Amino acid sequence: MARTDHRDNAADGADSLTPPWEQRRLAKRPAPKRKPLTLQTIIDGALAVLDREGLEVLSMRKVAAEVGVAVSALYAHVRDKDELLQVMYEHVYTRFSVPDPDPDNWQEQVRELARQLRRLLLSHRDMARISMGRFPAGPNLVVQLERMLALFLAAGLPAPIATKAGDMLSLLVEGVVLETDMWHERGIDDESDEEIRTYFAELPKERFPKLSEHGPAMFADSPESRFEVFLDVFISGLASYRQSGSVPSQQ
Repeated sequence: MARTDHRDNAADGADSLTPPWEQRRLAKRPAPKRKPLTLQTIIDGALAVLDREGLEVLSMRKVAAEVGVAVSALYAHVRDKDELLQVMYEHVYTRFSVPDPDPDNWQEQVRELARQLRRLLLSHRDMARISMGRFPAGPNLVVQLERMLALFLAAGLPAPIATKAGDMLSLLVEGVVLETDMWHERGIDDESDEEIRTYFAELPKERFPKLSEHGPAMFADSPESRFEVFLDVFISGLASYRQSGSVPSQQ
């Protein structure tokens, strides 16, 4: 004799026990609304993928999975991956702010701008790589470019130098951060630095008198200390043009 599963019977009869008015109410209940996809949601998801997996792995498919939509949904907001990188870049740079010009304090203003930019690029993995390949467009960036040019001109720099100073500053900071990122990816740490210093110190002095004496100092400083030295040299170079008023000859 076959056994009857009372649980199955209870399940089968569940609808018959629900009052008809309750059944009608449940049938009319709207499905929960999905949160609308916005460009900001996409940017946040893309930055999360970037920080976790890096620029080489970042893709439209991974971003779509991160925000829980089909890949096709992204294309209503960004044309392709290149445009996605541009809007990510512009979003991160909304935190970049140039102060009002202070001609008597211009060197410290430039120094702080460089430090601010370095902190910004270090705030997201591979952001220096993205920044180095981007054109500074967008409402916020154009405003900050205007303010930066005003700062350099107010400092007394000749116009041909002032117009290039912002670009030079960006390249300096991006290059320093990019180098640090690449060294970290290769697993080069303080212990590796010590091996490099030892290598140079032990070079044959008769063949490499300068490198054996000074080579270890090339790798003796922290990334922060090296950055400050580069910044000192950059600002000193700008100051020399300010004092002389001369500009490089065009070849």
